[in-house]
Amino acid sequence: MNKEPDLDQYNVRAVERAIQILMSFDDGHPERGVTEIAQATGLHKATVHRIIMTLLQHGLLERTAEGEKFRLGVRMVNLGLRALRHLDLPRVARPYMEQLVNRFEETCDLGIFDQGQVLSIEVIYGDHALIVATRVGTYLPIHCTASGRIFLAFLPPEIVGPLLNVPIKACTEKTITCVDRLREELEAIRQRGYAIDDGEFEPGIRAVAVPVRDVFGNVIATLAIPGPVYRMTWDRVSEMAQALMEAASALSAHVLRR
Repeated sequence: MNKEPDLDQYNVRAVERAIQILMSFDDGHPERGVTEIAQATGLHKATVHRIIMTLLQHGLLERTAEGEKFRLGVRMVNLGLRALRHLDLPRVARPYMEQLVNRFEETCDLGIFDQGQVLSIEVIYGDHALIVATRVGTYLPIHCTASGRIFLAFLPPEIVGPLLNVPIKACTEKTITCVDRLREELEAIRQRGYAIDDGEFEPGIRAVAVPVRDVFGNVIATLAIPGPVYRMTWDRVSEMAQALMEAASALSAHVLRR
């Protein structure tokens, strides 16, 4: 029988210390100064400072507004999202998506946040001759799609802020391009729990989307149903929204059990 290798012999002290520093940030301590990090990790302040400067350079840490403390950087979030992409979320989500398609006969898609856009990672097509659907691997804009607005409404401010500080492109005459108006819509999404795109990405197309959450309550994906306006009546959209939220809740619970 082959003996398991002793992983300790492969430890790189600098990497191990960097990991200690990153792991010192948690929900109770989202921001820390050099002294706090040194106390939490047991490392010398000079060592902590050198490693922090390297982590800052690569976007894994960032300074707070006051400049005296540090917090996890946006690149850490991006790395986590990339890891999620390799999990079997599409396979786990597929039965829930199929139930929605069978009930409403419309296409259902699963999306994740990637580089400021929505990346489609699973699609179950409806049975109508005319369907509205994207393809797996397709990117959608974040500001004028139902799935995109879920991410804008629920992702951390440090990620959302830069996305709203650039000119907003009008995809149709109904696209909301005023930042203040868009922020109002995001607050409404947080209140009701789902997002709607009413012809703002493509004319005549209406979509509804809901968040899928992880064990910490973070939004890791979206479930959405798009369709032509003449089939996506407002009464039907409300019914779909409720069904989507129930499916997303069950999917989240399934993910947590794994």
